[in-house]
Order: sequence, then C-alpha cells, then structure tokens
Amino acid sequence: MAQRAPTARSHARGIPVPDRINVTLHVNGVDRKLNITPWTTLLDALRLHLDLTGTKKGCDHGQCGACTVLVDGRRINSCLTLAVMKDGAHVTTIEGLAQGDMLHPLQQAFIAHDAFQCGYCTPGQICSAVGLIAEDKAHTADEIRELMSGNICRCGAYPNIVAAIEDVMSGKAAHKTAHKAAQKSREAGR
Repeated sequence: MAQRAPTARSHARGIPVPDRINVTLHVNGVDRKLNITPWTTLLDALRLHLDLTGTKKGCDHGQCGACTVLVDGRRINSCLTLAVMKDGAHVTTIEGLAQGDMLHPLQQAFIAHDAFQCGYCTPGQICSAVGLIAEDKAHTADEIRELMSGNICRCGAYPNIVAAIEDVMSGKAAHKTAHKAAQKSREAGR
C-alpha cells in the first residue's frame, strides 16, 4: 500500500526568505523608489507597487504583448523582466505617453482609426508601436505586421492598428521631409 505524502505546511521552517531590495525606476519622468522582493516582475512593480494599471497582465508568459512598456526607449514584455534588473532604467508606460491633455500621436491615431475594440491590448499595442517607430525598421504594412506580431489582439482590430501606425509613420516622414527642406533653405540663404 502506497503511503500518502505529507501535506504541505502553510509556512516553511528553516528556509530563508530573500531580503527585499531597494530599486529606483524612472517611471514616466518621475523617480520612483521601491523596496521589493527580488522576484517581483517589472509588470507587478508597475501595477501593484506604483498603481500604474494601464499596463495589462494578459498571459504572464510573454506571449500576448499586453504588458509591453518602453525601457530606455526599447519595447519589452514587462511580465518577463524582473524589476531589479531594471534598477536605474527609464520606464515609459501608456500613462506616460501623453503630454498633459495632449495625447501622443499614436494614442490619437488609435482613436481616429478605431484601432481598438475591447481595449485590453491597446496600451501594449501603443507602447509597442512607439518602440517600433523609434526602431525605424518598418517601412511597409507587411513589416509593421511582422514587427508587431508579438502583440495579440483578441478582437481582431489588426487592420485598424496597422492603419493607425502607418498614419503616424507617414506624419513622421512628412515632418522629416519638411525639416530637411527647411534646413536646405537655411543653408541656401547663407
């Protein structure tokens, strides 16, 4: 007859619990000091310790992109990143993209193109798109789709999401062209 395994106790004896660690994150332009356990993910630090709930917890396995934030300007899945690994880093969440009452161009484009339905994935989609544009690797709709493939939309708003990103990218390209034309005009006037 097989013996029953002893039941787990509600507390572990003799197993040391790691100390909490002091971490400073520069979140949306503000220095935030945290005292957290070493296994706290960046996602949980943002949501549970800093009350920045715009960043969503979807799969918690890095597969859906709902938790995408910008760290030092690069897009990452915050559910796969320990907060202690980002001590001193600059973190931008969806809450930090707008400037006062003025929405970020991608936030405005998502509204204009109806690029969200339930809205759950929208913060991660927008943060990922900000990173995508900064990377300057996507120049076609197919490249946008490929480079945004880590962000899942369960509602299927992909055509509108791509249209919103293209809109902002074309505006950025138009701004670059106008800037270069103005610079040439200044140089010609010398």
